[in-house]
Amino acid sequence: MTTTLPVFDLAAIETAVTPEMILESVRNALIAHAEGRTSVPPPLHMDFPKANGDCHVKAGWITDATDFTVKIATGFRPGLGMPSNHHGLVCVISAHTGRLRAILNDRGMLTAWRTAAAGALVTHAMARSTALTLGLFGTGEQACLQAVWLAKLRPVSQILVHGRNLHNAAALCEELHRSGLPARPASAQQAAGADMIITTTPATAPVLNAADVPEGTHVTGIGTDMPHKNELPPALFHRARLIATDDHAQCLHHGDFGHAVRAGATAQDSDTAAGLLLKTPFDRPDTAITVADLTGVGALDAALAAAVLNRLMP
Repeated sequence: MTTTLPVFDLAAIETAVTPEMILESVRNALIAHAEGRTSVPPPLHMDFPKANGDCHVKAGWITDATDFTVKIATGFRPGLGMPSNHHGLVCVISAHTGRLRAILNDRGMLTAWRTAAAGALVTHAMARSTALTLGLFGTGEQACLQAVWLAKLRPVSQILVHGRNLHNAAALCEELHRSGLPARPASAQQAAGADMIITTTPATAPVLNAADVPEGTHVTGIGTDMPHKNELPPALFHRARLIATDDHAQCLHHGDFGHAVRAGATAQDSDTAAGLLLKTPFDRPDTAITVADLTGVGALDAALAAAVLNRLMP
């Protein structure tokens, strides 16, 4: 006797999610990971230089959860001025029987949402309470999501968008305007002068100058998720009073934190788990520079997929 495997497409998934559910799932997963209550093997990476693309396979399980997940996510960037293509799916598997329970054919959106939620949560937690302006490096989907999700958590008075392509930067500003957010294209130096900075690029060399970042600024790096990528300069980590990572080993291996450690700009044990900063408020001097390096953790995929599946298959 065969049983049809449930496959849920993006339309079905979108009916099941809410911003509140995503934020709660991601926050709880980051805390669980920081406390050692997860199982997350090293991610698998494949690079496709001729197509300017890459593929990530990440798995994760939160201790005592009913299911674990294996996720495939791809990102292909045809060329300067052309839109990026992101796809993916999540396999939800029983942690009791090993049987595949369902496939969430989300076209990469669960990854996009959980990445945006993680960036927003950590940026909000680490930035000054009075921080209002956002410097956004990158002009793709994730750049837009980071700004929109951060604005769900705190007021954002101005967004300074920097991208290699001015047309794309202007287009993102128009999209942010439609979401009710004030935004304008900016130079790298102007964007680096904001109260908060989020980088969301596939860059292989730093996108900003550490000397351009004022005291009191918080910086979150999102795009460096493979060893050859690099968004944040080591000198920025040297200036930072507090460094947070979503996964110490991952960020040391293929994050901006690892680049800084190998450059001698900061110590290998100088980071704090981001989940701990979400759990317990910390005293932040107004003049301190703080930095978060987020490389993406499989436990977040597991938590969000479980929450979605519980709504689709109650």
